Amino acid sequence: MGAMLATAHSAVLVGLTAYPVRVEAQASRGLPSFELVGLAEVAVRESRVRVKSALSQIGVDINEYRLVVNLAPADLKKRGSAFDLAIALATLGALGRIPPDALGDILFLGELSLDGRLYPLRGLIAHLLSARECGVKRAIVPAANAREAGLVDGVRVAAARSLADVVAALCGAGERVLTEVQNDARTLEGDLDAQRESARQTDDDLADIRGQAAARRALEVAAAGAHNLLFIGPPGGGKTMLARRLPGILPPLRRDERLEVLAVHSVAGVSEAAKALRARPFRAPHHTASDIALVGGGEHCRPGEVSLAHHGVLFLDELAEFRRGALEALRQPLEDGCVTVARAQMTARFPARPMVVGATNPCPCGYLGDGSDRCVCRADQVRAYRARLSGPLVDRIDIHVVLPPVDVLLLRSGAASEPSSSVRERVDRARNVQFARMSSGETGAVLNAYLSAKDLEKTCALDESGAALVDAAVRRLGLSARAYGKVLRVARTIADLDGSDAICSAHVAEAIAMRVLDRPASVLGTAA
Repeated sequence: MGAMLATAHSAVLVGLTAYPVRVEAQASRGLPSFELVGLAEVAVRESRVRVKSALSQIGVDINEYRLVVNLAPADLKKRGSAFDLAIALATLGALGRIPPDALGDILFLGELSLDGRLYPLRGLIAHLLSARECGVKRAIVPAANAREAGLVDGVRVAAARSLADVVAALCGAGERVLTEVQNDARTLEGDLDAQRESARQTDDDLADIRGQAAARRALEVAAAGAHNLLFIGPPGGGKTMLARRLPGILPPLRRDERLEVLAVHSVAGVSEAAKALRARPFRAPHHTASDIALVGGGEHCRPGEVSLAHHGVLFLDELAEFRRGALEALRQPLEDGCVTVARAQMTARFPARPMVVGATNPCPCGYLGDGSDRCVCRADQVRAYRARLSGPLVDRIDIHVVLPPVDVLLLRSGAASEPSSSVRERVDRARNVQFARMSSGETGAVLNAYLSAKDLEKTCALDESGAALVDAAVRRLGLSARAYGKVLRVARTIADLDGSDAICSAHVAEAIAMRVLDRPASVLGTAA
């Protein structure tokens, strides 16, 4: 037998982008060998063992052949186990066991077990989204990934349980051998209903919060416009309770948002992306987290917490206790809405549009300004503690409010606070107003927190008294250009909550009052 060639198509993930890879196999008689070339890492090179064993399970012995498999393009580093299925099929095509033209332009993704079964893959949604952009029309994936594959439209996907099933289908046994994945919009609609029901049934309800009217209002404004928020207050003031109730007042994920979130989670491998996402992500990393854990990166370039919280909430409790480098690494994602991880051999990009909610004490002991005279911190210690949050980082936080100590008598009273369901209705209405502005072309952003400078000029025009208030705040507080824009965006959100098309002076005044750290007399938790 002369040398025979066959080509199958697969892909490699870099960040959330899947790059096409041609798997070229050549088989010839000669000294038995199995060479794999094309800048493959260890996990890819080990596929030779898995492929050889899987082929033997369907009666194909490759010990009599010299096999060369090339993963093209050769200058793109190949990692992961998604190539197993394509390598096995290209090898069978080169051996003449399946018609080489049967492989066609199908995308093959799957990791093989030693007995030929297909294991689920990490990052399948990202694979299919990229394939759709590249014009791929058909794909074969592991059966365990069928549900998440059905969330992506535009690609005809078949699910297979084993290599034998794929071979039978390609050899003409018919599509019945494989399960055709149904793309049904009702899946997402049903999950939206499940999200709403989950939000109604959650144990974390704002009705549990007694007092803290200013903090509750700040939480509502932040939720309505997707603004970043910082709570400052003594221990036991309710900072963590408030933050954990934020997802309960947020609207369900839209279809496009949900696909983005599932793609990030699938790539990270932190959960089964096929499961219905019942609520917006809520991530609360410990304050010992590294900068890579927060923003992403590492040897295999995984998304960090700021990306895993995309379209959800990133809660940073004890914010001043985080490492300075980790906090500073958040500055660029907070500004750009994405994380770009640059390495010598690749550049990966992850979305990062969470609401960042921080909570911190006003001083090292935590009791500064609580009226109990328990604070034992010196002025220089308080300044050093305050300096842990740099000016550029604080400048990127839209709202920062002080929480006074909780009146214990309020906890004993039977009077219930406003529940999350009521607040969520107002948040939904405000967000619908913002969405309508974007749909009409008035703005280029879905939510007020993301309004560009041009959008601010069109949607945040101030009346005479409001402009005078902002001018006075700029002079007295020394607001930066970024802080000035934050005030306008928050004022726009407050106006939307009030159902007002125009921003009046009361909206501006409340937005300025929600930036306590801009006041010269403030000391991280107390404002004169």
